[in-house]
Amino acid sequence: MNKTLSLSPAEALHANVAVPFESAFAMPKSVYTSPEFVALEQKHVFAADWLCAGRAESLPNPGDYLTMDIAGEPIVVLRDREGQVRAMSNVCRHRMSTLLQGRGTVRAIVCPYHAWTYNLDGSLRGAPAMTLNDSFCKEALGLPSVRAVVWQGWIMVTLNPNAPEPADTLREATDLIAPFDMTGYRETYRENFRWATNWKVLAENFMESYHLPVCHAGTIGGASKLEEMVCPTGGAAFNYHWILKNDTVPLALAHPSNTTLKGDDRRKTWLLAIYPSLLITLTPGYFWYLSLTPDGPSHVKVLFGMGMSEDWLADPAAEGHLAQVKALLDDVNVEDKGCTEKVYRGLCSDLGEPGPLSHLERPNYEFAQYLARRIPAQAVA
Repeated sequence: MNKTLSLSPAEALHANVAVPFESAFAMPKSVYTSPEFVALEQKHVFAADWLCAGRAESLPNPGDYLTMDIAGEPIVVLRDREGQVRAMSNVCRHRMSTLLQGRGTVRAIVCPYHAWTYNLDGSLRGAPAMTLNDSFCKEALGLPSVRAVVWQGWIMVTLNPNAPEPADTLREATDLIAPFDMTGYRETYRENFRWATNWKVLAENFMESYHLPVCHAGTIGGASKLEEMVCPTGGAAFNYHWILKNDTVPLALAHPSNTTLKGDDRRKTWLLAIYPSLLITLTPGYFWYLSLTPDGPSHVKVLFGMGMSEDWLADPAAEGHLAQVKALLDDVNVEDKGCTEKVYRGLCSDLGEPGPLSHLERPNYEFAQYLARRIPAQAVA
């Protein structure tokens, strides 16, 4: 009988990472299927760590905004009058209606319920028909601020006032990809979708390229070889691996005008998993990313985006190359959706059991270690 059946999901996770990687198994089923474990993740992971809201260049002008939920907390991220990216509560200080929806541009934040109006710094500009209430103090009724920083062009947001800065926790990752200068890439497309799988299944799918030859046989599976995949030991806040691409997709290679990248770096694809849920594929010519949010144990909400490096954007044929990559990634997403939803159906079966990990799945093991560091074995939802 499986020993983990008598353990809580958190205890089973800790037992799973108590063995060395060379003897490791995939995470136990309960960490994917348990509603109680999702509640623990929201408390100890998503409310405590940095999450990605997208690229900073997607908010180019004052008043440009996007909305997101962090562990059930409605948040608005915007560019203020001074040109800074900031985040704040997306809940009115009057009767607690949510304020903004989706993405857009505003000159001020106006509550859709009673028209309380806030400036782009979150301060309350005005509220109609409040002069007869002695408790009303405009200066005390601004929107609570939320920490937001820009790391390598990514907007990172956290509810945790004590979380270390990404510039510190991701210093090693920054150094690894420094030759690519990710701050110079520009987002050209983004969308949101929802898949019928656990968020960790999709995260782990990204973290290993072991599945490429089979799951992606119709698209990118032939662009790299298993023997050329390298999975080094990652850091406390991220894991990574890289693969070498052939010229099947020219945009995945360094532009002919690029004199900075040398040798294998000209055809290297980095796959960075920034814990807990920012997943970045970075090539010399383009990038794409996923930012994941759990929607119960059985679904995941996904922000998907892509863009190009500056030299490829300046290429006369850039539009055609980008259209080719967009079509390719759409097909890749269809393949990944099929594979990850099949995994979740298997996780819900009685006869399925987690198996041993390949040496190409070291990032998955490190991801499990990260979750175990965040969620105490005796944690209660």
